[in-house]
Amino acid sequence: MEIEKLDLSSMNIVEEQKAKLKKLFPEVFTEGRKIDFERLKATLGEDVDSGKERYGMNWPGKGECFKTIQQPSIATLVPCPEESVNFDTTENLFIEGDNLEVLKLLQKSYLGKIKMIYIDPPYNTGNEFIYPDNYTESLETYLSYTGQIDDEGRKFSTNTETEGRFHSKWLNMMYPRLFLAKNLLRDDGVIFISIDDNEVDNLKKVCNEIFGEENYKGTIVRATGQTTGQDSGGLGQSFDYIFVYSKNIATELSGLPLSDDDLKRYEEEDEKGKYALWQLRKTGSNDRREDRPTMFFKIKDPDGEDVLPIGPTGYESCWRFDRKGYEKLLKENYIVWKKRIRNEKEHWWPYVKTYLLGKTKRPSPLWTDIEGSKKASIDLRDLMNNKIFDNPKPIQLISKIIQILSELNNNTEIVLDFFAGSCTTAHAVLDLNQEDNGNRKFICVQLPEPTDPNSEAFKAGYKTIAGIGKERIRRVIKKINDENKGKLKFEENSIDLGFKVFKLAPSNIKAWNANVEKNPEAVQQQLFDYIDHISHVSREEALLYEILLKSGFELSTKVEKLDLAGKAVYNVAEGGILVCLEKNLTKDLFRAIAEKRPARCVCLDRGFQNDDQLKTNAVQTMKDKGVEFRTV
Repeated sequence: MEIEKLDLSSMNIVEEQKAKLKKLFPEVFTEGRKIDFERLKATLGEDVDSGKERYGMNWPGKGECFKTIQQPSIATLVPCPEESVNFDTTENLFIEGDNLEVLKLLQKSYLGKIKMIYIDPPYNTGNEFIYPDNYTESLETYLSYTGQIDDEGRKFSTNTETEGRFHSKWLNMMYPRLFLAKNLLRDDGVIFISIDDNEVDNLKKVCNEIFGEENYKGTIVRATGQTTGQDSGGLGQSFDYIFVYSKNIATELSGLPLSDDDLKRYEEEDEKGKYALWQLRKTGSNDRREDRPTMFFKIKDPDGEDVLPIGPTGYESCWRFDRKGYEKLLKENYIVWKKRIRNEKEHWWPYVKTYLLGKTKRPSPLWTDIEGSKKASIDLRDLMNNKIFDNPKPIQLISKIIQILSELNNNTEIVLDFFAGSCTTAHAVLDLNQEDNGNRKFICVQLPEPTDPNSEAFKAGYKTIAGIGKERIRRVIKKINDENKGKLKFEENSIDLGFKVFKLAPSNIKAWNANVEKNPEAVQQQLFDYIDHISHVSREEALLYEILLKSGFELSTKVEKLDLAGKAVYNVAEGGILVCLEKNLTKDLFRAIAEKRPARCVCLDRGFQNDDQLKTNAVQTMKDKGVEFRTV
């Protein structure tokens, strides 16, 4: 009897896009799930642009970007407990590998689950970013680059300004990654992307295409504290930029905590708490009567006289609220009258109470109050006892970004950084959690890019950038533990001070190659190879996590090892799935698994030892208890 096999491929992006389209327009699909574009045009009417000339962005290689996106990954992520901290309990992740492959592998497990993405991608200043020469062989290129397979010409190389397609290569690197990143964002998710002048125009156009121009939330301009390009003959560069895009137009950014200067305004206090007084009259832009006609009306002062919202030069202005809103504030004791002098005459003027509790301020797009790049380098050097990484982002920058996403302040939300570098993002998350007892989680992805043999990093023992990032996280965790040792409040409200390390690697399971040469010898060889398609060098734990990842479970999912009928069984997500990787399965085992009534059960096909009767019995046992049963 043949049992249905577990789907061990990464998410099919094309099928996912078609499913979205079918949900909106089921009428445009024909037999075989093909799309009838004539029906789609008829459905959308005149909104279909079928002309050859249209506004948009194009560059050499853009078509290949979509092929890259659609190509499924044949890789997996192998757990490395020996490089981790608190592997069994933590929910933070560090993934070492090519971020394109990693983003593909995360699609099933983290689709629509990431609240915030921050990335600091290569700025494309020449020679400082590496990319695969052959985008169609991403995994093989990565394995060759990291020395895991023999070099057959596949490699990562730098992008130099002398190359004719300098900007195109950068766009070809960025487009698929941003496309896949968008899939991972929650509906209320937001992405922040650092960039400088070299690619700022191209990145803006690409983001408008992928995220939608309507979802652009603004650009943060950050003072770097250093001026570069002073010998260029033009203006020097003292700023970089952070583009902010939401996945959904309805998503709003939160305010920032008030500064010490802001707090000085809240000097009054009543039974509701501290408050500041703001003029009831609208000030600033759109403050004229014609701007808000319903907010121009008479109110009575304490002497019973009529008062109108008249501006300082005598023009008719408006109140901050309409009449209904004013009456409500008056009834609830929010309106305060004070005497003031105007035109050498004393008169009453209305103010409204604004309470401090929960008060924030709208972020400015110009951030000049953050430590510069030089200070960030010094802080990292002090932590690592050496200058091992150039131009890290300031911790304060990431912290401030997190603060303008209110739900990230202390809830269980995930922050993703897939150009992690020295892992400033992880550092910021851990520090903020310590400050407010938060429960934010991070996922950091970094290519094991070799450090320069002549660099201080290499001399200090850090052979790759990924190695620097992992060690930084370990040191931050140790620092937090050391600083809070013996503090009862810290120990009672323990935060997640750990991280799981995973590394990109070939799948533990041989996939059937549909592109094998169509000759008897090649087909026969593949049949022999497929008899036992589980790699003999795979660790059980690696195989377990590949099954979980490709079954849609997060890498941080709780795993408990059980003993059922004398066999090892992994209980995942408290009965979400039971996984048995034993090589000799029994009837007693399947009865014991069925009695647990998990939602799903997965075991190795080779565990049946070609016993068809045992297979039939296992299928029926699981069916009787309503358990979905699959084999690998």
